[in-house]
Amino acid sequence: MNLAAGRAGAELPLSFDAELALRLFVITVLAVAIGTEREFHGHPAGIRTMALVGVGACLFTVLGLDPFFGSRVDPTRIAAQIVTGVGFLGAGAILRRGSEVRGLTTAASIWVVAAIGMCIGFGNYFLGIFTTVLVLVTLVVIRPIESRLFKRAHARREAGLESELS
Repeated sequence: MNLAAGRAGAELPLSFDAELALRLFVITVLAVAIGTEREFHGHPAGIRTMALVGVGACLFTVLGLDPFFGSRVDPTRIAAQIVTGVGFLGAGAILRRGSEVRGLTTAASIWVVAAIGMCIGFGNYFLGIFTTVLVLVTLVVIRPIESRLFKRAHARREAGLESELS
């Protein structure tokens, strides 16, 4: 379906629709990759959440580039609104139990998936894919390193959570 169909006779070229579909497909794959890591480790924002955040950010970004709107729409203003909206989603992922704060990495993951969605929405595939690889390396590779380097802190954290749950 053409984005401009039915709007005062404005007809966008078919290539715009194909490019939009490609961008949405690419961000879906990238967001699902990040969501899979989060889901695998039992975090609340998993595959579906990350896919929806990424696709939504990409779609808002692409619609801001739609030539139908002409110069009346500033894509950077749309990007700023995406960041604000995602901030609310991320805030909902952060929980505090006593002195322990949980969900910061999940909130940051939501935030970065939205950024990748905007990146792909603007057509910068290389930067979006490269950032996804960096995020996955950060989430997967750094976790065991962090656990080894900070064993005492992790043990205290776990002991504190167990005592709160008792």
